[in-house]
Amino acid sequence: MTSNPGGRRIRNTLFSRGSWAETSRASEILRKETVGGVILLVAAATALIWANSPWAEHYFALRDQVVGGHWFGLHLDLSLGTWAADGLLAIFFLVVGLELKREFVAGDLRDPARAALPIAAAVGGMVVPALIFVAVTVNVGDGALRGWAIPTATDIAFAVAVLAVISTHLPSALRTFLLTLAVVDDLLAITVIAVFYTDEINAIALLAALVPLALFTLCVQRGIQAWWLLLPLGIATWILMHESGVHATVAGVLLGFAVPVNRAATKGGVQIDAGMAAHFEHRLRPISAGVAIPVFAFFAAGVSMGGLSGLTRALSDPIAVGIVLGLVLGKPIGILLTTRVLSAVTRARLDSSLRWVDVLGMSMLAGIGFTVSLLIGDLAYGLGSNRDELVKVGVLFGSLLAAGLASMVLLSRNAAYRRIHAEESADSDHDGVPDIYEAHQD
Repeated sequence: MTSNPGGRRIRNTLFSRGSWAETSRASEILRKETVGGVILLVAAATALIWANSPWAEHYFALRDQVVGGHWFGLHLDLSLGTWAADGLLAIFFLVVGLELKREFVAGDLRDPARAALPIAAAVGGMVVPALIFVAVTVNVGDGALRGWAIPTATDIAFAVAVLAVISTHLPSALRTFLLTLAVVDDLLAITVIAVFYTDEINAIALLAALVPLALFTLCVQRGIQAWWLLLPLGIATWILMHESGVHATVAGVLLGFAVPVNRAATKGGVQIDAGMAAHFEHRLRPISAGVAIPVFAFFAAGVSMGGLSGLTRALSDPIAVGIVLGLVLGKPIGILLTTRVLSAVTRARLDSSLRWVDVLGMSMLAGIGFTVSLLIGDLAYGLGSNRDELVKVGVLFGSLLAAGLASMVLLSRNAAYRRIHAEESADSDHDGVPDIYEAHQD
């Protein structure tokens, strides 16, 4: 049971406020993601402008510049664009692995009742866009259906950047839900990449990858944090995973899962993150949000539009249409429909401070798919291919349209969000914990 602000007990409440420790942690993560999201948007805009300028050939030459070689029999002669997708995004997925493990071991989502909603919503938010894409492209042929997973991902950095721009005081329950939804979404996406976008597997390399991964796990489980030891083990795991044929970013998730998570400690009467997972996340999140994702976006977002006629022609292609409809319609329909069904089955009521239009706005915001969508597009059709260009147009246009529609819905409720924000921020006894959370825990 949970309590509403008026103190009345309500059983099975959707989007009720979680613990203050989890709420404050989510707020801190979203603040960092806001900065990263702004950098991401700048990087993507720079790539898009450069790719459509008179100097476009220099952009594509830079993206396709090969760096590395065949060292010790390893195939590491990759273009800069591929290094960004396979290498830098491994850091992003390492942070995802840390987040997921922390959420289900020490966060509010260790409670199955609280975990059910974002997990179910994430699944619904992937299934419906995929079905829409398949329905639109089923008659195209020639491997078009390989892109079915492109519109299924949510880009939390991009979404949070939009929230920062429109200055909406989204209630803590919805912010936490959006963050958790995106993290679960990323786990499902990396699972899809590992299962459906792996053509050939080098079993020897895959088994060999388990050796440095096991040594890394042993070290972190024993509390060893020496970077000079852990970094080479992590790189070795990544290299061997890359050689195995499984997408190398999977190594990041596995390394994140290996790091132990401690329950929150108490300092000054306030719960704080303590332990190696929190330490790693604190160190790696700025690198992920401020470097890895923006650099990937810079190399992935550059597409030559060919003027207005070229843009119109690209957006009329079934692949681009399927992506746009999947992001703009599929995501909100999948998330909202799943949430409503879960509400009906469990007889749960929406928290008294919220309306279903709030859930709709947040669901539309989840339709902003960028980083992982572009990555899956590269894997589905090949980096630099004609269909890869269609993917970029579809993802960019669909994400911008979803952002605009979500902003309209959320801004229409901004007055209500300001009132809720004021209630959540009130701390009359100045103990560092807002009164509403102390009442919630009574």
